[in-house]
Amino acid sequence: MSDKIAFITGGNRGIGFQTALELGVAGVHVVIGSRDPYQGEAAAATLRDQGADAAVLRFDVTNPADHKAAYHYFDSNHGRLDILINNAALAKGSYPGTGTEISASQVPQDVLRAIFETNFFSVVALTNTLLPLIRLSPAGRIVNLSSILGSLTLHSDPASPIYDSKHLAYDASKTALNAYTIHLAWELRHTSIKVNSAHPGWVKTEMGGPDAIMELAEGAKTSAALALLPADGPTGGYFHLGQPLPW
Repeated sequence: MSDKIAFITGGNRGIGFQTALELGVAGVHVVIGSRDPYQGEAAAATLRDQGADAAVLRFDVTNPADHKAAYHYFDSNHGRLDILINNAALAKGSYPGTGTEISASQVPQDVLRAIFETNFFSVVALTNTLLPLIRLSPAGRIVNLSSILGSLTLHSDPASPIYDSKHLAYDASKTALNAYTIHLAWELRHTSIKVNSAHPGWVKTEMGGPDAIMELAEGAKTSAALALLPADGPTGGYFHLGQPLPW
């Protein structure tokens, strides 16, 4: 796998960083996208210290100019892209200064738009920009970081563990991302490219919070596994630690 090239958005911390480490120690050259170049370089240096072949690209997923810059970076330096992990995301669903969730009937339009811009629209735009380079890979892999909170089946089931966890803006953005996974996988079904959604779990990160039940190392396993799927692996799926989730 020493010749595989991966791009991980939001890879300077949390699940993105841990995924970069998982892939890096497996022999993949990882490029982490970071809005702050100093934090990104510090993260890349840490990855290299731990045995990963890592580089950093200053990158804001909501900036179309950065999408074009990413295309030119991978085109000029590598001539293709093997793995794209759409990891960067925004979570905002509580009233400022409180832990009270904003109800569906009260969610502000600016919150909806901000979360969809980061978690859905920008992911689609970036993936479509980089897709010509992924098509040049002998085994392209696209991993969309979703969440179990994007499952309409589980949200509508009173017996499910997420039935009482309703965060409309974030949840709906991940549902939309899952739809993109299905549609893009269908479009690419006759190619070697595989497209899947990953639920990392409730992980102890800045976004997940201190009450989360999974350690960071475990939270990166789903993304890394989907990035390294063999030729007979699944596409158009929604997974957590190798197990399919209901849409």
